[in-house]
Amino acid sequence: MKALITGASSGLGWDMAHILSTMGYEILAVARREEKLKQLQEELQTPVEILCCDVTDEAVCRALAERADEVDILINNAGFGVFGDFCSTELEQEMAMLDTNVRALHMLTKLFVKKFKEKDSGHILNVASLAAFFPGPLFGAYYATKAYVLRLSQAIAEELRREKSKVKISVLCPGPVHTEFGAVAKVQFGTGKEEKTGRIVLTSRDVAAYAIEKMLDGKQVIIPGWPMRVAAALRRILPDKMLARVVFLIQSKKCLKK
Repeated sequence: MKALITGASSGLGWDMAHILSTMGYEILAVARREEKLKQLQEELQTPVEILCCDVTDEAVCRALAERADEVDILINNAGFGVFGDFCSTELEQEMAMLDTNVRALHMLTKLFVKKFKEKDSGHILNVASLAAFFPGPLFGAYYATKAYVLRLSQAIAEELRREKSKVKISVLCPGPVHTEFGAVAKVQFGTGKEEKTGRIVLTSRDVAAYAIEKMLDGKQVIIPGWPMRVAAALRRILPDKMLARVVFLIQSKKCLKK
């Protein structure tokens, strides 16, 4: 058994690699930080092949897809966020985010689904966010990328179901998680009390374990933590304008102080 994980050098990708290794999976770990990949390679119990590359490069995605015959699980975890008012954020940063969160994920999903369908087996886990369900003022482009991931995954899942394919695609939609994401996006999540209880800001390890369990069970949309599942359900009650106002108030408190 073998799993290919993008963004494997930290956060959810790192923890998913550890969990799958304990389950007996060999790991193809993909990321740009070679030193972190080498550290991962030393820590895992099963064989680990490290692939230091940039998934926004189409040639890289096509090369990774050539390994699909030996892969049982693809986890599209690479991604990051750009926080700030839409008119003040850097266009170059947002384009890089779109390339990673949307374009690279789209290419890998498409290439691997086609290969997996040929052998009629395989799991794909696309990492989105609870943000996928909401408008996201002050985080607008990031929220939009995750909405793309969610809807694309759901659409593909229905196509596979109608074809009676054994290939399964799931989408992970976590709320705040303790990872490097916040530092990269220059935001902070939760209060001290929330962090101690772990009820709002979940640990990366717990989210990773829950995601893998539900993915292997064939669950399509995976939302860790009951507060986040309640939040996703409540979005159906409020109109989008009200949701945008609520999200703005929440986001405005997240900016890291310089």
